[in-house]
Amino acid sequence: MSGIRRRDLLTGTAALWVSGKAVPGEVVPGRLPWHPGSAAAPAPLKQGPWAFFTDPEAATVGAIANRIIPPDPTTPGGQDAGCVVFIDRQLAGPYGQHLGLYVAGPFNKGSKQQGPQSAQTPREMYRKGIEALDRYSRSAGGGKPFAQLEADRQDELLHGLESSTLELEGVDGQTFFEQLLKDIQQGFFADPIYGGNQDMCAWKMIGFPGARYDYTDWVSRHNERYPHPPVSIAGRPDWNPGR
Repeated sequence: MSGIRRRDLLTGTAALWVSGKAVPGEVVPGRLPWHPGSAAAPAPLKQGPWAFFTDPEAATVGAIANRIIPPDPTTPGGQDAGCVVFIDRQLAGPYGQHLGLYVAGPFNKGSKQQGPQSAQTPREMYRKGIEALDRYSRSAGGGKPFAQLEADRQDELLHGLESSTLELEGVDGQTFFEQLLKDIQQGFFADPIYGGNQDMCAWKMIGFPGARYDYTDWVSRHNERYPHPPVSIAGRPDWNPGR
């Protein structure tokens, strides 16, 4: 077995078992080895009105998303990338209600490694957190909600939440900020089928190939930018021109 790499052994012996017999794999050149849209992929996001947020809440989260991921000349910021849509749809679904998770007490302040230790669902945290942040912004910013503050002032408030030096009424501001940060990051880099990462902008920015069928030729080519466009779970627009 000297000189044979594990990768070569696995790819060379790959087979599909059909009716008890091994059928060797094959190379399919010149065409896609599947039909786009035929797999059991997640249901694509349905465009439309907010599923959870109110318009003022969406404006607040959009402003926060643009401070955490500011736009630049080549990549949209968090709001235009769809992070608010991603979070809205997540909060309207099972994630927002903690479905499938153990949520009974006791609820004690734990370490970060222990995960969330709160009776609040993400939906409740967002609703109360946004309200408390806008209330603080109005009281300290001449009656303006967070979304209408100058960018420097928005950054100041967010830094205060992150460092726990800014206290919100009835809300753990640091925990709320950490939730926002995580969800905005996920919305920016998640597959576009979930509403964020519009036009795969985040993947294009970092050169991530996405859900491509095969890019093994590039696995060992370090420090080289991947030259092909990324692919979503739902494919690419040019693969599905009728959709």
